Amino acid sequence: MSEAVIAATGLRKTYRTRQGEREAVRSVTLQVRSGEFFGLLGPNGAGKSTTIGMLTTLVQPTGGSAHIAGFDVVRQSREVRRRISLVHQSNAVDRELSVRENLEFRGRYWGMGSRGARARADALLEQFGLGDRRDALFYQLSGGQLRRMLIARALVHHPEVLFLDEPTVGIDPHSRAHLWDVLRELHGRGQTILMTTHNLDEAERFCRRAAIIDAGQVLACDTVGALVARAGGRVTVSATYDGPVDLAALPAGSSAELRRADVREATVHVVTEKPEGLLGELIALGSATGRQLLDMTTSRPSLENAFLELTGRTYRA
Repeated sequence: MSEAVIAATGLRKTYRTRQGEREAVRSVTLQVRSGEFFGLLGPNGAGKSTTIGMLTTLVQPTGGSAHIAGFDVVRQSREVRRRISLVHQSNAVDRELSVRENLEFRGRYWGMGSRGARARADALLEQFGLGDRRDALFYQLSGGQLRRMLIARALVHHPEVLFLDEPTVGIDPHSRAHLWDVLRELHGRGQTILMTTHNLDEAERFCRRAAIIDAGQVLACDTVGALVARAGGRVTVSATYDGPVDLAALPAGSSAELRRADVREATVHVVTEKPEGLLGELIALGSATGRQLLDMTTSRPSLENAFLELTGRTYRA
């Protein structure tokens, strides 16, 4: 895990729209080492998908540079594509082919002979727990099975870098746990993985390093432990009421921390260094809006704390 297999410097992308130019990515600089499980985190509209698009040769950069395994993503895009695979949320499969045939077809596309493609497909089906579904069509698969098939297909040609865009979105907890077991094993074999995710708990558990991006810029890039440490001694206090509450109803003299709270319908999340002083304020908030405080929990500093500290707490659709 010494050499950088992904290296981006000052990467930019500007789109021209009817309203004028829009900067999707202003300046992204990051490095991902060979064999690393790296997280690219950010709120909606932060520039994650555009960054991934540029790194995988799907989006032409406006400025800056990026290299994958030493190859320039613009001038040597063909060489880059030979060394990467991308599993997008909306990746399509050939609906007329079985699971095994989808994998075999990908192998033939990458120049394998029929025997080699079949052997590679069978090995991946066993590795991803899909051996008993080899003859199934896509509509006969569960969401978790389909996601595993897409990742298996992406690995047919032994890519140096696997890009995963929200790999566990939309699948049930059992399938999610199974998928993570597979990804953990894959990473243990030395596979370099760059993942975007909104699930910060997963990122904290599985990524050693992560970059937090917002407004097209990298706000922080470090080990997950170091990012969590940025939250300092702050903890998150979550208060749940019997109905929606509104911070506009806060009594005069309420703490600045409570005034900056993240409100999600009937639950209020407050990041604070002094949780013991919040109980009375949270009860007063409920009274001011005609709601009763039902439950209050306190959680340790986490990657979510660091994420919210860097990107703010304003809800983004």
